[in-house]
Amino acid sequence: MPETLKQERSLQDLKEKARSLRLDVLEMTTRAGSGHPSSSFSSVEILTALYFGDILRYRSHQPNWPERDRFILSKGHAAPLLYAVLSHAGYFEREMLWRLRQVDSPVEGHPIQNKLPGIETTSGSLGKGISVGLGHVLGGRLNGLKYRVYVLLGDGECEEGQIWEAAIAAAHFKADNLIAIVDYNKYQETGPISREMALEPFAAKWRAFGWHVEEADGHDVGSVIEKLKSAQAVTGQPSVVIAHTVKGKGVSFVEADYTFHGRALKPEQAEKAREEILCS
Repeated sequence: MPETLKQERSLQDLKEKARSLRLDVLEMTTRAGSGHPSSSFSSVEILTALYFGDILRYRSHQPNWPERDRFILSKGHAAPLLYAVLSHAGYFEREMLWRLRQVDSPVEGHPIQNKLPGIETTSGSLGKGISVGLGHVLGGRLNGLKYRVYVLLGDGECEEGQIWEAAIAAAHFKADNLIAIVDYNKYQETGPISREMALEPFAAKWRAFGWHVEEADGHDVGSVIEKLKSAQAVTGQPSVVIAHTVKGKGVSFVEADYTFHGRALKPEQAEKAREEILCS
């Protein structure tokens, strides 16, 4: 069995994969009546590129393969998307998705390590992702393994000090197999980033902390793949891809209302959203 799923080769195939993932996130959160649909929607193309664009090395039939690349979902509230991706990648049956947030279900509101295959760390308390990712990198060095570690950050959590402490450490240890991706959708739960705690000049901050920086259109799978491959070629320093995205991407009324960050769509809203996603 190949190390990555290689069926999704063309950009059109990847676009269709992204559409399917959005529909699954919509269905999961609507059935559950809770969750974070807009935060999941903004990351869809990023995870599509990682898992289905020949970036991340993994074996879904062997989830603990020692040489696998690691993916850390630091913005753990986007768990519905991660679950959808893992099911499409073959880690578990798709029917498991409809158990999101049910009592005694392993498909919890935030990812819990060892509850489902393919989840590398428990997340949801924001700000920990780079620290965890760097730990994987340094552990790999001790064990003589050369896997890469990818960490998906939310822009809101980049206001936290632990992110920048870990960024300093990653540069100090020359963690060039650590690649962070920021879902830069410009909004957090309470409002626009520019109002709550402005990050700009964002790219310059990362460079000042010793990171190689790439910027991508986060909803163009080809752009994300291109920038990730550029980051893979960097030596001597960690890399970050700042993916410019739209919160709630794919559903116009969700894009226009950041309060969908932490609330599911009602059934009648979900039907309209489904039509938009299918027609996009």
